[in-house]
Amino acid sequence: MITSREDGYELSTDPERLDIGLVHRWLSTEAYWALGRSRETVEQSVRSSLNFAVHDAAGSQVAYARVVTDWATFAWLCDVYVTPVHRGMGLGTWMVGAVRDHLAPYRLRRVLLATLDAHDVYAKVGFVPFPDPENLMMLSPAS
Repeated sequence: MITSREDGYELSTDPERLDIGLVHRWLSTEAYWALGRSRETVEQSVRSSLNFAVHDAAGSQVAYARVVTDWATFAWLCDVYVTPVHRGMGLGTWMVGAVRDHLAPYRLRRVLLATLDAHDVYAKVGFVPFPDPENLMMLSPAS
């Protein structure tokens, strides 16, 4: 899938256009949820996910998101990142809207995500707080 905006930004799910080195740098050094993530882990996560990348008019990658899904009932939207220079232009909202639209034909029961600071971005495309967060549990590795 490739789509573009009038201002020259282009969104793609083409894995050949993904700059994994750049994504690794963003996640491991700038994204609070992934600080220190290894290159090997980023590569494995990219291989096992549906990836979205936004490129500017010059072709440079400026944003990234990935989805982990079974294509039948569930998806997890994660690693959503827009480089600071390109924030405030609606790219995050556009990219997350594209994720929503891309997944819509699968009629998934749930698409989840976690965020500390971008609730407004996700709300613009239909995400709402989980109605019963006390029902959610997680398994964390022993430290």
